[in-house]
Amino acid sequence: KKMVEEGKYTDTWKVGGASNWMTASVDPDREMVYVTTGNPSPDLYGEIRPGDNRWSDSLVAIDANTGEMKWAHQYLPHDVWDLDAASPPILANVPGEEGKAKQVVVTGGKTGWTYVHNRSNGNLMCRSENMVPHENLFALPTKEGTRMLPGANGGVEWSPGAYSPQTHMVYYLNLHQPMHYSVKEQEYQGGDLWLGGAFTRIPGTEQWGNVTAVDIRNCEIAWKHKTENPMIGGALVTAGNVVFTGMGNGNFTALNAKTGDKLWQFQAGAGVNAAPMAFEVDGQLHIAVAAGGNFQLDYPRGDSVLVFALDED
Repeated sequence: KKMVEEGKYTDTWKVGGASNWMTASVDPDREMVYVTTGNPSPDLYGEIRPGDNRWSDSLVAIDANTGEMKWAHQYLPHDVWDLDAASPPILANVPGEEGKAKQVVVTGGKTGWTYVHNRSNGNLMCRSENMVPHENLFALPTKEGTRMLPGANGGVEWSPGAYSPQTHMVYYLNLHQPMHYSVKEQEYQGGDLWLGGAFTRIPGTEQWGNVTAVDIRNCEIAWKHKTENPMIGGALVTAGNVVFTGMGNGNFTALNAKTGDKLWQFQAGAGVNAAPMAFEVDGQLHIAVAAGGNFQLDYPRGDSVLVFALDED
């Protein structure tokens, strides 16, 4: 607001050479903006971009009034796996000693890990165990090809997570999708996708997903709810300890936020690959979600918006 009033507003802040920006999180008390940044290009062919390629694949804190970068934490220097930090940051307060809350910022990575940072300086406070299997993690892509997990789709792809101050857990959607990485020298052609190779799904390999709950006080995984489809979309958690999320097979599902047990399910007729939202009408809670499918994972397409009302009991 201050920048608009003073005529200093710009559409984007530019930090380093990051290739894309995800939805930011704003801390109005600190007057800070927290963003995650994409991978450098070309994705897999790193010889023409030596060094750490800062600040790609990073969590970045920016002064909301000036656009000045206050701190940054790079998850993967010189990323050649397309494992960027793709999910929006979550701001939370963690109970501390003598009742003093610790202000943290949480991210879920395509690496399959959950990270918890100190909000004031970016220091990594803890990192969870992997939420999906790892195999040949960080093995270099070759011309002949390398099999690797989690693969370029995640872990946690761009799906936003959800945090509950009641359980102190963050809830992330994950993909298990083995991929074959191959690299080749490739010059940039304006307007074309610049990968420097290819990452492709491996025919005949098992693919699945899960919803994972991570306690941000210690980064311990509390539970996992496995799904038959790789998960992409988003999660919502309510104060009544219910997690809502959709699946590629069209199921819109409610889970117990404390245990991961399934409480309810509705078949939407198309992939539910959007983040749910909650709102209130005349004191009654409603949950809405879009069922449009997903091109990236080829889930059934649709054009519906579903709205559910929650009973008081």
